Parts: sequence; structure tokens; C-alpha cells
Amino acid sequence: MMPFTRSRSLVAACALVLLLFLTSCGGGKSQPSRWDNAQQQTTSRPTAKPTTKPQSGGKFNKFFPSASGEYQLVFAQEKTGFAEAKLKKGGQEVATLSINDVANNASAVNKFKQSAKKIGSYPAVNQGSTITAILVGNRYQVKAISKGASFTAADREQWLQKFKLSGLSSLK
Repeated sequence: MMPFTRSRSLVAACALVLLLFLTSCGGGKSQPSRWDNAQQQTTSRPTAKPTTKPQSGGKFNKFFPSASGEYQLVFAQEKTGFAEAKLKKGGQEVATLSINDVANNASAVNKFKQSAKKIGSYPAVNQGSTITAILVGNRYQVKAISKGASFTAADREQWLQKFKLSGLSSLK
């Protein structure tokens, strides 16, 4: 009677080990967790590498409009692919003017493709009620951003036309 009990214990132990082995090794299919899905989405995206080297921000300064009359232009930021200046009237900032090299930013360029509006000969878009932008040379986004109600959409368009746009379009 003793050998029979022993073999029953041995079979039960083997069955338990086999069951644990199968369940721990993925013998049964389980649904991926939300973490698995997030990992898959972030690691399977192709990474776009810049195809064009952006211009130095300092190269843009000469294309900004000159201050005139009551207006004063104060350069505020300059970095690779971007330059920005504050437009002041009576010491108060009324707008921000900027040039951004968007050669490696397809979504920034695409927003101009459907635009029927033009400022000068350049496609233009309004972004909300405070921003007007144009695309110059299919590469440079030139923006005017109102800082208050006194600087209107017409003012933004007028200042965008004061940029040296033909020179900027020839910048390579």
C-alpha cells in the first residue's frame, strides 16, 4: 500500500509542476495590457530625421521690418531655426513677430496648402483670433501675434508685409 501512495503523490507533484510550467510560459493566450499597447505604439513609430539643416536664427534678423514712427522693435530670442522680436508702441508690447524655419516640419507647411488667403504673394493662415502667419519660400513661417485687442488682424497683415520677404525666400 505504501508504493501506491507514493506514486500518487509523485503524479500529483508532477501534474502541479507541469500546470505551473504551462501557465507561467504563456501556454494560455492572454490579452495584451494597456501598457503593452502603449509600448508597441511608441516603439513602432518611425522616427523622422531632419532632411535639411535649419538656418541659424541670427540669419533671420536682417529680414525683420525696421521700426518706424511710434513703434520700436526689440529682438527677444534667437536659436537654430528661429528668431523673434517684440513690437512695442509707447513702451508697451503690442505684438510678437517671428521667423521659423519649418523645412523639417511637414505639418507646419501643410497647414498653408489649403489656404486661399494670400498676403503679398505668400499663402497665409489665421490661427485663432490673435495670430496671422505666412509661408515664404515653402520653408519659412513668418508670424505676427497680437498681444492685445488694439493690434488687429489688419495690423498683423500690414506688419507681415513689412518683412523683407523676397530676401527671405532666397535664403537657402
